[in-house]
Amino acid sequence: MTPRSLAQSSASAAALGAVAPNATTETDDAASGAALAKLEGAIAELKALAVVPMLRRAVEALRAGDPQTGAEWALKALHQDERSGMGWYVLAVARERAGDFTNSLKCYQSALALLPDQSEVANDLGRLAFRMGMKDVAEQLFRRYLATHPDSLEALNNLACAIRDQGRGADAIEILKTAIHANPTDPLLWNTLGTVVCEQGDVTTAITFYEEALRFDPRFAKARYNRGNARLALGELDGALVDCEAAMLDATAEDDRLMMRLARSTIAIAQGRLGDGWDDYEARLDPNFAGATLFLINAPRWTPGADLAGKTLVLMGEQGLGDEVLFANMLPDVLDALGPDGRLVLAVEPRLTPLFQRSFPTVEVLGHATYAVQGRTYRGAPALDGRRDIDLWAPLASPLRQFRRDLASFPTDRVGYLKPAPSRVAHWRRELAVAGDGRKVGVLWKSMKLDSGRQRYYSPFELWAPVLRTPGCAFVNIQYGDCEAEIAWAERELGVRLWTPEGIDLKNDLDDVAALCAALDLTLGFANATSNIAAACGAPTWIVSVPGAWTRLGTPDRMPWYPQARIFLPEAFGLWEATMAEVAAALAAD
Repeated sequence: MTPRSLAQSSASAAALGAVAPNATTETDDAASGAALAKLEGAIAELKALAVVPMLRRAVEALRAGDPQTGAEWALKALHQDERSGMGWYVLAVARERAGDFTNSLKCYQSALALLPDQSEVANDLGRLAFRMGMKDVAEQLFRRYLATHPDSLEALNNLACAIRDQGRGADAIEILKTAIHANPTDPLLWNTLGTVVCEQGDVTTAITFYEEALRFDPRFAKARYNRGNARLALGELDGALVDCEAAMLDATAEDDRLMMRLARSTIAIAQGRLGDGWDDYEARLDPNFAGATLFLINAPRWTPGADLAGKTLVLMGEQGLGDEVLFANMLPDVLDALGPDGRLVLAVEPRLTPLFQRSFPTVEVLGHATYAVQGRTYRGAPALDGRRDIDLWAPLASPLRQFRRDLASFPTDRVGYLKPAPSRVAHWRRELAVAGDGRKVGVLWKSMKLDSGRQRYYSPFELWAPVLRTPGCAFVNIQYGDCEAEIAWAERELGVRLWTPEGIDLKNDLDDVAALCAALDLTLGFANATSNIAAACGAPTWIVSVPGAWTRLGTPDRMPWYPQARIFLPEAFGLWEATMAEVAAALAAD
């Protein structure tokens, strides 16, 4: 039983996000052809002959892409011999392949207790722990396997991935460099090295490593897919599309094909082919995609073209909080389609409910809730339990397929569709008087989820120096999360005070955040939840974008969602210094 590789891919497109897909790792297919061939060999050596035919039938089903039948044959073998370690092992592979990670984990644990070579199962347990987000546990399991298989390239690769995803990129690179020095033609190692340096922000070098992987294995689907994602980050959209579609042809697992289809949706949207992009984006909902969110609602699903007049429609918020704000751009069109006799029920992130209820007074606004069950993500709205008046439902992004299929469908005269509380806007205008003289400019410079994969989409704070030195401006901190170090640095090194408003939780009081942004003369920064809220309220907003960002919808210098927003874009990926200087010059001249 040869260990399967964890990490042949570097990107998950489960959510579009505000930028190119994040560089994360997906586990390899536990039922790959090579792995199943080794599994068959191990079965042939079993002494308990009664279970051998059943386990062979199970492997045949797995080879045919039928994990359900594979599990049934494995269970028959276990009925014959419940202490068959190989039976538990085959059942674990089948359940993992079916996406039932929790029960797969239990089956691997049973196999671990019964098989004589426990280290093999430890490696598979490590893969599954990795896939379920338990990166520290996975690291320990891979180290256990390597203690008896020190030359295993797959296990070294898996260990590097687990270490990388715990934020220890330098350690992962050392492991990979040593392995590549001894095995310079191994494509898997080159590809994984590419994922590490890509997460560190060196996208150009990552492409070089992906190309080495493809040189040694031209049909390495995930390396080609990774190169496509790197090209997307650089704004090379045509090359990204070629790589993505070529990777889809060579992908063997349905989960991988769905992941790649999601990446293709991002590319199409970034190219301005919105209809094609939104259609491909539906792959995020396929239950065969391991990263899919499964929605808990008992009603027929809306499809494009369905008659909405007079109906009761539920739209369920999805992806990140900023995406929910962004996708709400088309809610007025949905309300028009429902007509005076129709009704819209909107389930959003609970922190958004007051703002959305005020903005859309005829809509029933509820909070949604998200659950993790057996390794899968579920979302529902508890207040909808037992409701029998729902005609149709859809995830919030799905109506974009009908209402935003091209740029012409984005209204240019609708500036602001969210409505902050007027009394709170007046309150913050009074409070801002103590922030200093001059224009009141709110600044935000990072995302709350600023792991190594997302860091590359944000300028280092030190490069904000020319902006913060702009005369005639009083800068207001509207950055949520831990930002004391940056505020102290600005005062110590630049002599600039970033005034932080009192009496507001910038992360959780989103209704008041909307009012604060509306009271400012300008909101300035990178795309995150706050900048989306400011722009959706119609407030003056400047956004620093990145090459390949899908939110510009193929336009070079604007975001059609927010007609009043001004976009600043680096000439190439990571060239923040010139971009921040451009922002400073524009601020001084404005």
